[in-house]
Amino acid sequence: MKAEDLKLEEVVAFGDGFIDLHGRRLVLHGLHAFAQFRKDLIETVGADHARCILTRFGYFWGNADAAAMTRIFKWDSLSERLRAGPRMHALQGAAKTYVKTLDLDEARGRLHMEVAWHESHAAEEHLISFPRSDAPVCWMLVGYASGYASFCMGKDVYFLEGKCRAKGDRICTAVGKDVESWGEEIKPHLSYYQACDIQKNILALTRELKQKTTELARQRTRLDSLTHATKTSTIEARSESFRRVLELANRVAPYDSSLLITGESGVGKEVLARHIHNLSPRASGIMQAVNCTALPETLLESELFGHKAGAFTGAMHDRIGIFEQAQKGTLFLDEIGEISHPMQVKLLRVLQAREIMRVGESRPRKIDVRIIAATNRNLEQAVRDGKFREDLYYRLRVIEVYIPPLRERKEDILPLARFFVQQFARRLKRPNLRLDAAALDFLQAYPWPGNVRELENAIERAAVLSRDAVIMPECLPPSVIHGAADVRVTSGMPERTLAQVEQDYIRSVLQVTGGNRARAARILGISAVTLWRRLKGAPDPLQRRMSTLRP
Repeated sequence: MKAEDLKLEEVVAFGDGFIDLHGRRLVLHGLHAFAQFRKDLIETVGADHARCILTRFGYFWGNADAAAMTRIFKWDSLSERLRAGPRMHALQGAAKTYVKTLDLDEARGRLHMEVAWHESHAAEEHLISFPRSDAPVCWMLVGYASGYASFCMGKDVYFLEGKCRAKGDRICTAVGKDVESWGEEIKPHLSYYQACDIQKNILALTRELKQKTTELARQRTRLDSLTHATKTSTIEARSESFRRVLELANRVAPYDSSLLITGESGVGKEVLARHIHNLSPRASGIMQAVNCTALPETLLESELFGHKAGAFTGAMHDRIGIFEQAQKGTLFLDEIGEISHPMQVKLLRVLQAREIMRVGESRPRKIDVRIIAATNRNLEQAVRDGKFREDLYYRLRVIEVYIPPLRERKEDILPLARFFVQQFARRLKRPNLRLDAAALDFLQAYPWPGNVRELENAIERAAVLSRDAVIMPECLPPSVIHGAADVRVTSGMPERTLAQVEQDYIRSVLQVTGGNRARAARILGISAVTLWRRLKGAPDPLQRRMSTLRP
């Protein structure tokens, strides 16, 4: 980091009721108010004591700024960190500060630094209330420079002002040196810096802020995310990976940047796109969704951009396309990785020019639409293979949000399942619909290759087949029951006979059903008699007939 790269808007956050410098609260003061404060101070305690108070005030200010610069940035050199003090003073409106010379002997701890203060606030405050002074009066600036340099050097550094506008000079100037370099010359001025606890307090505050800054930033982001999510979503996210997805979605929602949502089929890409739309300034508009693989290539252009009557056979009337229908809203392009190269070229032009042209027309039409695209393909690989245009890929992927598969966020399975139960309770008019506890283990053990979409379909099936509005394990799809049991039985058991696997599988189903053999038989798809035989290890009639066929 270089001192010249410091920008006020990147260091200080302005909010309603606070100004924050990375953990330090700042307050704005008016020049005339401080001029009155200086006047009252001088007239109350005398010029000598006023100088002492204002010098110490500046020293603490400079120490605190130096601690903040050390904590926030990694500097190119100690010289750059020293130059950042005058730069920060200028950004905060104290003076237009210029470093005239800076000679540093880091090994010996020696410093010689000269600065010029144009438009010094301290000199101007003094001249508002008093006539010209016989001596320099920029006590706060001197204190600031001394406090800042002392913190950076790790030893006492003092600045003395030579020229000052308050005594008729064109600009204010000061020289700073380490205490050894000053020698006897500095001794008459040391009484104005006697504040022994300042450095200790600043160091303690810096350590505390450094430890808490990251945690505070994370908590602030999480709080904003949860606040937005509470307003717009009823789905509970328990997994850390999906919470990060929602946090990112909430952060990008207010802006019109193009967005690419990636992830396996069924993870909920359209649901997340709608969530982002609902949080955006375009929420009052519509969100149009189109699956790029659902339409033939010959119709996709007409559907997206519209057409003019007579543009092709069957085009009897003018028709607006999906881009125009989504005006002032959001357009969600699902399966974007499947469109052809000619359509990729046309879509790229739309994203660059923000205008479309209906099929059969030569007049472009301006559009105001946010684009959210989604794909389950690896577009980076498609670009390398020459199947997807690189320029379109980067135009779409200004921000990418990856949704992890459901098997990687098992903490979300039960909240999602309960959410879908509530949905189908309303849709099927079964207000008492609920999951039985015996079904929960199966839901959590199954790997869900179809992700959230498969879970939703499984709950809908179970809701329809449930008796007395209770979803039992046997109401779930056989693939869920068998797949979950297979995972539990075979996990960690690579060397087992078929009979042993079958026995363990049956026992796992019985365990889930609480020992209810009739329910276990229904889940297994066998009769209660066959279940009894297999538990006893006796072959059923089919097994006996098969045994007679063995050579």
